[in-house]
Amino acid sequence: MTNPARNDKRDLILSRGAQVMTRRGYHGTGVQEIVHAAGIPKGSFYHYFSSKEDFALQALDYIYAPRLERYQAALSECAIGPRQRVLDYYADLVAHFARKDKPEYHCFIGSLSFEMAELCPPIAHRLSEILAQSVELLAACLEQARSVGEIASCCDCPTLAEFISDAWEGALLRMKVSGGVAPLQVFYQQLERLLAPATENPPGREHPVTLINATGVDS
Repeated sequence: MTNPARNDKRDLILSRGAQVMTRRGYHGTGVQEIVHAAGIPKGSFYHYFSSKEDFALQALDYIYAPRLERYQAALSECAIGPRQRVLDYYADLVAHFARKDKPEYHCFIGSLSFEMAELCPPIAHRLSEILAQSVELLAACLEQARSVGEIASCCDCPTLAEFISDAWEGALLRMKVSGGVAPLQVFYQQLERLLAPATENPPGREHPVTLINATGVDS
């Protein structure tokens, strides 16, 4: 039988430790920093994790399993057409960051990818699996949009899904560097163009987005 108290403590370590590792990086975070953030003795760490690498692998699942579930739910909403599901999902994300006075983005998967993908095959493999799952969910929704004629019939949905996912990650990185959400606004405008109905020329705008510059001032 699963011990709830054990799971609660493990989740606490994963949550607090992943926050530290995201900000300081894998190499800049030791077990001592993780247990300090979680407020537990150092010895307790090894009741749950065999090593820092094991912690990172479990943290990836802890963070991204529920995120993938939410992504799947958003892209499976039957009351909305598949094309609009994709647009609404990213519109909500852009709005989330736009509401902040100073947009910040700290990505655990991005941090680990940058530091560990070439150094640790198990971490690289898990990172690849998570990213592939995300792309597959998006590709499935795009396939639905294509099948009902919402996007061009010639669309290569798996390739388009991979491009959209990569472009979004790039826009987030640009936002982090610039300190403003303009890169996300540009991403969204181009997403609308990419997913424009085949009969629509020029593409319409379901969600008008006001471009702002890196300082957050309307342009």
